[in-house]
Amino acid sequence: MLSNLQKQPADRIIGLSALYRADPRPEKIDLGVGVYKDAQGNTPIMRAIKKAEKQLWNEETTKTYTALIGDGGFHTVMHELILGDTVDRDRVSYCATPGGTGAIHHVLELVKMTGTGGTVWFSDPTWGNHLTIAKHVGVPVGKYGYFDAETCAVDFDKMMADLNGIAQNDVVVLHGCCHNPTGANLTKDQWDQVADLIVAKGAIPFIDIAYQGFGDGLIEDTYGPRLMAARAPQMLIAASCSKNFGIYRERTGLILAISPDAETNAITQGNLSYVNRQNFSFPPDHGARLVTMVLSDPELRADWMAELEEVRLGMLSARKKLAEALRKASNSDRFDFIADHRGMFSRLGLTEAQVDRLREEHAIYMVFDSRLNIAGVTEDKIETIANAVVSVIRT
Repeated sequence: MLSNLQKQPADRIIGLSALYRADPRPEKIDLGVGVYKDAQGNTPIMRAIKKAEKQLWNEETTKTYTALIGDGGFHTVMHELILGDTVDRDRVSYCATPGGTGAIHHVLELVKMTGTGGTVWFSDPTWGNHLTIAKHVGVPVGKYGYFDAETCAVDFDKMMADLNGIAQNDVVVLHGCCHNPTGANLTKDQWDQVADLIVAKGAIPFIDIAYQGFGDGLIEDTYGPRLMAARAPQMLIAASCSKNFGIYRERTGLILAISPDAETNAITQGNLSYVNRQNFSFPPDHGARLVTMVLSDPELRADWMAELEEVRLGMLSARKKLAEALRKASNSDRFDFIADHRGMFSRLGLTEAQVDRLREEHAIYMVFDSRLNIAGVTEDKIETIANAVVSVIRT
């Protein structure tokens, strides 16, 4: 039986990490995998999370299961964090999942279970796992234009022209903030236009929000999700706590599904429970418990928000300094867009051959499509990165 299995393509980003680890050059720089790193190259445990863990260790009395959909306290604090008061809770179903990736997988399973046969539309480009999960689940996939490789900005005219072709019950996947892999985000006015179009077409918005607080601010980053929730009768959200709480290995994610009315919502909730039961039964709780504790305790929440803001401002500073260094090294404004992008990533617009040269000649590792993790751009490396980038585009 097992001999009939077909070899699956290797994950190129994971493979890049292996290449980096095997590289003996002491000057090597990792700008690849999307994990936050501080100035020392470490991924620290956030202060509030560490305090909550100590408190939990002292107070926890059982390791028994939570509900099939996870703990209700986690649902409440995450609803408030992402949606605020934009939608009544009797229209919202919840389902805790193993990370944001698990949430995306489950949402696409739910879409398939509806039997509508609608196409799931992704931005071009989008996070690579979006497309591979959709293929694995077996839902029809479409792509809409999003990024202009020449200007390294959102190609909004192309996006709207493509979305004009969506049909009723199609699903449109939108990055809630900090677009991965490009770092180019919609403006508020553009969000408004996209919302009008999706609602008019009778399509369903599906928001993937994995970087809340990394862009323009904790509340500012929810403009798009809250706008959609206020306007669309139906909506799907996959949320991740990996980045903004720094709990990558705890695999903490959540689905929020908005139904048109309370009666439909009860059915939706039952289906989310069913999906969890068939995949792994009860979701992991440790990370969700820590998030709930941090968001429920005023002192812990304030400390978390302060540290998250430090992270956000640090990445903004790195963006500005790298853009300035590239402007100086190239004697052009070609890379000024880096300062305008938000989140952990920007796509530099280099060819795959140039990215290979950065790795081989300069020990600088970034994803093959020239996606750069801005969190890896520490101050002591900015000039080195800028000079290396310019050298590979000039020769």
